[in-house]
Amino acid sequence: MGDSYVTFLVLGIVLVVVDGQLIYRSGKGYLKRAAYDDEQVGGMMKLTAVLFHLVVLGLLALVSIIEINTGDPVKNVVVKLGVVLLLLALAHGVTMAILARIRDRQMQQQLADQMAEEHRIYEERHAHVGEPRPAPKIESPYSAP
Repeated sequence: MGDSYVTFLVLGIVLVVVDGQLIYRSGKGYLKRAAYDDEQVGGMMKLTAVLFHLVVLGLLALVSIIEINTGDPVKNVVVKLGVVLLLLALAHGVTMAILARIRDRQMQQQLADQMAEEHRIYEERHAHVGEPRPAPKIESPYSAP
């Protein structure tokens, strides 16, 4: 019992740490393409990686105390690792969805800023500096001909 428990925990922790590092490294490159600066990307990815590790290590701890009795300690470890892998995949997918949402918001903000700047430049080019613009004529349906 003791050896299989320790084996499960060691393998589970290794899987969580490896996946967390993959998320951290690939997430940095993913967010950099959305024109975040290195400091912003680093900070966001550190927070994301810490949250990922805490959640998945917590799930690993919960799975570790579940009693599974297949009659073979090796099979018990394999079953528990299967559950951990499924939970790890779920957590990985959720983390990537969060990063995609952050990136999409940044790209939308960039597009809005770019459009506002282009509009400002257009207005400057077409405005007659110093000349008041005439008010538009509005004809009333009640005015006499």
